[in-house]
Amino acid sequence: MGRLATIGDGIDALASSLADEPLLVIGLAVLLVVLVAGGGYLLRGVTLGSGHRFARLLGSYDSVAVLMHPDPDPDAMACALAVAEIATDRNTETTLYYPGEIRHHENRAFETVLDAGFKQIENVGDIEEQTAILVDHNEPREFHGSEEIDPVAVVDHHPGGGTGQKFTDVRTEYGSCASILTEYFEDLGWEPISPDNIDDSGDVDLPAETISPTTATGLLYGVQSDTSQLTNGCAAEDFFAASFLYPGIDNEKLDRIANPEMDPESLDVKAQAINEREIRSAFAISDVGAVSNSDSIPQAADELRRLEGINAVIVLGDNGEKIRLAGRSDDDRVHMGQVLEAVLEDIPMSGGGGHARMGGGQCSIEHMKGLGPGEGLTRAELRERLFDAMNGET
Repeated sequence: MGRLATIGDGIDALASSLADEPLLVIGLAVLLVVLVAGGGYLLRGVTLGSGHRFARLLGSYDSVAVLMHPDPDPDAMACALAVAEIATDRNTETTLYYPGEIRHHENRAFETVLDAGFKQIENVGDIEEQTAILVDHNEPREFHGSEEIDPVAVVDHHPGGGTGQKFTDVRTEYGSCASILTEYFEDLGWEPISPDNIDDSGDVDLPAETISPTTATGLLYGVQSDTSQLTNGCAAEDFFAASFLYPGIDNEKLDRIANPEMDPESLDVKAQAINEREIRSAFAISDVGAVSNSDSIPQAADELRRLEGINAVIVLGDNGEKIRLAGRSDDDRVHMGQVLEAVLEDIPMSGGGGHARMGGGQCSIEHMKGLGPGEGLTRAELRERLFDAMNGET
């Protein structure tokens, strides 16, 4: 009872003092408000969404390099455009880089129709900025000095161990990386604007927190192209992204991107892949030989997969000094990314990977011939390895 009495006496004394000092009461009330507000601010800082955190990071630099993967597809290109738009809002300059080539007819149309202004690089010295951000891949590759790149941020939906120094957002369950960037816009409170609401004078001055029709169109096509028109490898978020972007797309430009003229070689390679196919059970492999357009190989894989009774396919062809491989699978027993990774991982200067439904890879022709480390591997042996892997025998 003595301790309780002492506490009670202390409370009575504090109450008496506060009654005699109204300014002290006001001061304590103000302090309480400041503490509560400060705590709320700190809490908001901790719980900021990915879009806010990414935009804040962009705004902390004067300029950044946005790096796409080699031979970028619409998903990668759309994400680069989205990063540039967010960065511009934060007064950060961007340059959008890619190694390799933009050769697929739809990819070339994407760049041209949307007037993207991407910059091709061959070595790390071609990148002018000190800070790099990776989109639609998580490890720089296939250009001289790529191992020197230590990105500050990575935004991707592919498996892999690459991370950013300050920001990493890899969501392998998503069908497209464009869906992730679309969520960033939603998180920031941005909304697409219809092209019909923009003056035709060419002097476009968009309202604040508005996604341009160019970026909205690019992102929607990125979602569609990486999910086979929202029919393959989709997550619910890909459908939400398409629905969110739809009011702001430019239908005329979208049609021009989706239906460009096709070069004769792509048609020839598709026909050759079908004619030269070898089928075992429900799996098919086709070797189309030398091609000048490496993008014709995945196009051929898409076409070969359409044949009745075939659930998984791999098409390979020579492009330059490399054999490039593209695989497609609708068979739950065949994780195409793992198949290509397993077959190519022990071949020097080679590698593969991807998703369950879609994968790609490449291997050095020089090392296939045993001119580098290792004993070499014939094309026939490579084909056998690929069939074995699809059958789960690796």
